[in-house]
Amino acid sequence: MSLTVTLALLAAVLAFATFAGWRGARPSQPHLGVRMIPWRFLMILAGAVAFLLIVHVAALLGMPQRPPR
Repeated sequence: MSLTVTLALLAAVLAFATFAGWRGARPSQPHLGVRMIPWRFLMILAGAVAFLLIVHVAALLGMPQRPPR
């Protein structure tokens, strides 16, 4: 993936993680029914994907992936 595509995906994943965090922090409303979407799990999953994309951006910019021996 190019740097542009990776940065666009990173921005989208961070926006989704923010949205999922906001939805997961809202109080439950039992009179409307149960929540069918696990927002907190999706927030954590988006955070993990964002971490991988940050590592990919670092690799594209030429940063070493492991310390020299």
